Amino acid sequence: MSKLYIVPTPIGNLQDITLRALEVLKAVDIVLAEDTRTSRFLLQHYQIEKRILSHHQHNEHQALKEVIRLLKEGTSIALVSDAGTPGISDPGYLLIRECMREEIPVECLPGATAFVPALVMSGIPCDRFVFEGFLPQKKGRHTRLLLLKEEDRTIVFYESPHRLVKLLEECCEYFGVERQASVSRELTKMFEETKRGTVEELKVYFSQKTVKGEIVVVVAGKE
Repeated sequence: MSKLYIVPTPIGNLQDITLRALEVLKAVDIVLAEDTRTSRFLLQHYQIEKRILSHHQHNEHQALKEVIRLLKEGTSIALVSDAGTPGISDPGYLLIRECMREEIPVECLPGATAFVPALVMSGIPCDRFVFEGFLPQKKGRHTRLLLLKEEDRTIVFYESPHRLVKLLEECCEYFGVERQASVSRELTKMFEETKRGTVEELKVYFSQKTVKGEIVVVVAGKE
């Protein structure tokens, strides 16, 4: 029976994939990949040979009809992103929504996502939190930060290395320099780092070094 499987992949260390995820990747007919090179490397590591199709934010609208057609014809498909769970700041939502509209079965496997270990390791309360992902780059950014200024739950952001310092500067401006926060990068990889402190301390620290890797910023809510 055709089905769309949402398959989380490791955020760094390849050993973090689940046994069930490997079983699904071996069983499906096609793997939809955000970056075919990244996914091919993962599949080759586990000696899995599959037809891989590209499915990313720049082509997901155009590819939607073709993927739905394949599923309706009885093809089983696994959707993966470069790292973590598809749909969490990665392509996937449009396809999942369309499958539900067409009554095509969708199964989401549990697995890796970067913000959970970053949140747990932040030392900031994680019983209540709001996940913001990437803030808008221009339009709507100021408005979003003004709303978050009053948020009393822990706030989780994703950010790119070259924009990290800018985000920390904005945290100082909107939340106050004494607000507690943490920055995690390169999670599960060789040079994994989590730095904790006030947003001002983190801004100074990361201004003085070259930052690489995927980044999660956790900020305490307003007291």
